Amino acid sequence: MTVLVTRALNRATLARQLLLDRADLPVLDAVAHVCGLQAQEPQEPFVGLWSRLRAFDPAVLSDLLVRRRVVRTHLMRRTVHLVAADDVLAWRARHDAMLRQRVLGVYRPELAGVDLDELAAAGRAVLADGEPRSMAELARALAERWPAPEPRALGEMLLALVPTAQLPPRGLWRTRAGVRNALLSDWLGRDIDPPAPDGTDPVGKALVLRYLAAFGPAATADLRAWCGLAGLPAAVTAVREELVAFRDERGRELLDLPDAPRPDPGTPAPVRFLPAFDNALLGYHDRGRIVDDAHRGLSVAGTRVVLVDGRVAATWIVEAGTVIVTPLRTFSHTDRTAVADQGQALASFLSGGESDRIQIAEARRLQVRDK
Repeated sequence: MTVLVTRALNRATLARQLLLDRADLPVLDAVAHVCGLQAQEPQEPFVGLWSRLRAFDPAVLSDLLVRRRVVRTHLMRRTVHLVAADDVLAWRARHDAMLRQRVLGVYRPELAGVDLDELAAAGRAVLADGEPRSMAELARALAERWPAPEPRALGEMLLALVPTAQLPPRGLWRTRAGVRNALLSDWLGRDIDPPAPDGTDPVGKALVLRYLAAFGPAATADLRAWCGLAGLPAAVTAVREELVAFRDERGRELLDLPDAPRPDPGTPAPVRFLPAFDNALLGYHDRGRIVDDAHRGLSVAGTRVVLVDGRVAATWIVEAGTVIVTPLRTFSHTDRTAVADQGQALASFLSGGESDRIQIAEARRLQVRDK
C-alpha cells in the first residue's frame, strides 16, 4: 500500500481546501465544496472564503444569507457552521442523536427528569408563531414548565433538539448582531429530510464521500473528528469499493476518492491567512499534516493562524486597522516578504480599502496543546 508522507498529505489538504490555488468557484459552490465553514465567530467565514476564492466579494455571502441559500446553524461537532441550505436540510436529521448526546455530556445532571421529546415539542410550539428568539428567550418561555434546570442547560438542549437557523443580520459582513433563532423549516420553507429507514444510511454515505472530496486522504478517525458522528463505520464500508487506500507514515489507513487531487509534495504552497476555528485544521483527528504538535491547540483556542509553506507558522490579529502577525518561528526574507504581501491584502479587505497596514512582530516560542 502506498505511503503518503506528511508533505504529500499537506499538499492534498491545501488543494481540497482551495488553499493551494485560489478558486474561481461561485461563493455558494465553495461553501458546499468545503462542507460548510465553522462560524461561531460571525465574521470569520469571510476571511476563510477570501483566502480560498479569487475576487471574493463579501456582499455576495451576505446576500446568500439573506436569500436563505446558506444558513448559520449548529451541525458538525455541535458547533455553529455556515452551510449550504440544501446540505443542512439533507444532513440535519443524521446529526440529531449526536447533538443531543453532546449537550447531555455537559448538562446531564441539570436535565435529569426532563422528558426530551416533550421539551422538543414545547420548543417547536413556542417557535411556531414565527417570532425569532434568542436562546435565553426560548429558555424563559419554558422555564415555568421546567423550573429546575438552569436556563443555559434548557436553552442548549432546545437548540440541539429543534432544528433552527440563526437569522440575519447575525453573520452579515461587518455587522454586529445577536443570535435570533427560528425554525429551520420555517426559514427555508421546507422540512428537513426525514431519517432514513433502519438499515440504510444514504446521508452517512454522502458525508463520507463529501468529506473525502474536501479533506482527503483521511482516516476514519479524521472523518469522525470532523463531523462528530460515531456511527459511520457502516457507511464507510458501504462505499469502500468506490475508494482507494493509502497509509501515512504512522501506518494509519487513509481512504480517498480515486480521482481527487493529490499534488506532488514539492508543489509550492503560497502564504494563506486562516480565520479562527478553520476546518482546514479542525477537520482532522491527526492535524500533523498542517500544524506541528507543539501548536496543535491553537486551532481549538480560536487563534487565527498563518500558513507558510502549507504549515501553521504564525498567528495574527487586527488592531486599529493593522494586521499584526506573530511568527512561531524565524521567517526567511522570502517568507517574510510573502507574509507581508498577503497581510497587506488582508488588511485592505477587512478595512474596505481604508488600510493596508501590516506589522510582523518578533518570533515567539509558543506551545499550546489540546486540553
